[in-house]
Amino acid sequence: MVFEMAELQRLVEDLGQRLSRSIALDDTDLRLLAYSSHAGEVDPARTTSILKRKVSRSVVDYVREKGARGTDNFFTIPARPDLGIEIARIGVPVKYRGALLGFMWLLTSEGAVDDLQASAVRRAAETVGLIIHREYLLGELSRGRERELTRDLLADQAEVRAQAAEQLVAENLFSHRASAALVVTLTRGNSPLTEQDRLALTAGVEFGRSRREQRRALTLERPDHAILLLTDDHPTKRGALAELGTGIRERVLAEADSHTCCWIGIGEPRTRLEDVHASYADARRAAEVASVVRVLGFVVRYSELGVYSMLAELPPDRLADSLHPGLRALFERPRPGEDDLVFTLEAFFDNAGNIKRTSEQLRIHRTSLYYRLKRVEEITGVDLSRGDDRLSLHLGLKIARLIAMH
Repeated sequence: MVFEMAELQRLVEDLGQRLSRSIALDDTDLRLLAYSSHAGEVDPARTTSILKRKVSRSVVDYVREKGARGTDNFFTIPARPDLGIEIARIGVPVKYRGALLGFMWLLTSEGAVDDLQASAVRRAAETVGLIIHREYLLGELSRGRERELTRDLLADQAEVRAQAAEQLVAENLFSHRASAALVVTLTRGNSPLTEQDRLALTAGVEFGRSRREQRRALTLERPDHAILLLTDDHPTKRGALAELGTGIRERVLAEADSHTCCWIGIGEPRTRLEDVHASYADARRAAEVASVVRVLGFVVRYSELGVYSMLAELPPDRLADSLHPGLRALFERPRPGEDDLVFTLEAFFDNAGNIKRTSEQLRIHRTSLYYRLKRVEEITGVDLSRGDDRLSLHLGLKIARLIAMH
């Protein structure tokens, strides 16, 4: 939600001057929207609010505990020095047609609030409610138009994409620059995503959007993934998008259901906005491949897929036909007690054949590892000391993961 901050700031400053008091305006999560100058002392909670535009979660919980969200009149928040609230607050809710939109605050250290002051504060709170509601409606209309054009920007038809790119720039919704796509996906095994998971996806891309200036980010949610389109402001800083992706992933996992895995793909930038759909395709492919080829990590650029990018382009039936027959025998072996052989072989390959690292990862003795590898050779009919055989099996294991064969 984008508020007309200058208008709110002028209103709060005018009220503070008329009442000769310090006034602060927060949203419902106690994020600072505007404040007047302070004639007297302030406490650490107010200082933090001014400097960081927000307060700690403990302060938010304390204010809610004192019933701030459930009243229509003035209320008092007692001092809590351990939370940085060394001066008690007098608050009044900001509402529009019963909906809570924020709070206006005064300090008890500046005296009690008389009837004239209370009347002025109530009128100001009513005006603030009208402003915030108006900006909310305008913001929703703007976001609705933005989502519509973003969907068109990723459409299959070239003429639709070109028109969407032109309108996004003309309507001042996005900068006409080189752009890249970031895709966030969630998986829960064979279980469908929950509503909480979908909200987590939205929270993740909105977190990423908040890290960019206006007109330099677009978001879109799909049933099973979320998209963040960004202007490629720093094409030479290849780690910047990966760092942003890591932050988004942490936010998503903090909001999603437990036992949910998050994968993020980053597409290669395109010089024209109407071509960003190709970056989106890159990002989706990177996230999909990363989710099955776990050694790539959780945040993966399309350019880092290497051979997996090529393999993912091939039809699953062709990939299945290319598997080494010995590997098929390993997957289908009937003997009990050897369920760890495939996992052991993959760990051996992923550790570049290093016996020490592999045995430590599997937490087994080297003798046990040698025994398992010997059994693999017997079942598959290959010689793991030969580079070609190792390459064939290693690639086959990755192919099997790509086509969900094992």
